[in-house]
Amino acid sequence: MLAGHAPWPRTRGEYGKPDRAPGVWKSPFIRESIMSLLGPASPRQLSVGIALVRIITGVIFIAHGYLKFFVMGIPGTTGFFSQVGVPAPAIMAPFVATLEIAGGIALVLGLLTRLAALGLAINMLVAILLVRLKGGFFAPNGAEFEILLCVASIALVIAGAGALSVDDAIAGRRSSAAGNPYARTP
Repeated sequence: MLAGHAPWPRTRGEYGKPDRAPGVWKSPFIRESIMSLLGPASPRQLSVGIALVRIITGVIFIAHGYLKFFVMGIPGTTGFFSQVGVPAPAIMAPFVATLEIAGGIALVLGLLTRLAALGLAINMLVAILLVRLKGGFFAPNGAEFEILLCVASIALVIAGAGALSVDDAIAGRRSSAAGNPYARTP
């Protein structure tokens, strides 16, 4: 040991044992995340996880609806739907494009999440059965991407929007009495 230098670690942790990473454990979110890698997720982690799935899924649907409306255009989307065998393509093209944009916005905001996610899950199920299944599983022609979007949408139908959403704010289900904004009251 050098003269004038204290041995590392310089602080003492729980039960007088040396604290191996003095600055890392001060953040409760880091401590909570590291400590629960193998255990059940905390309410905060569940809320953040649901929000991430909901928002990213919504953004993807918005992008695909935008593509159908403004890049391919409704006539182009109608032609594509005709080629792949979608029934009533002139009706389904604007319907699907609107569903993807409006449903995607609803997911991003967490507004009417279960209803929007149900519509989007049905949309993806139809896309899988009518178009993508013929191409196998793997992209670019397979169904893997649509399956992922379908399952994410079904998960949101089951789980709901989570605590970080407009749905939750409207319902007022946060428990401020417990001091935990992620806790739910029955």
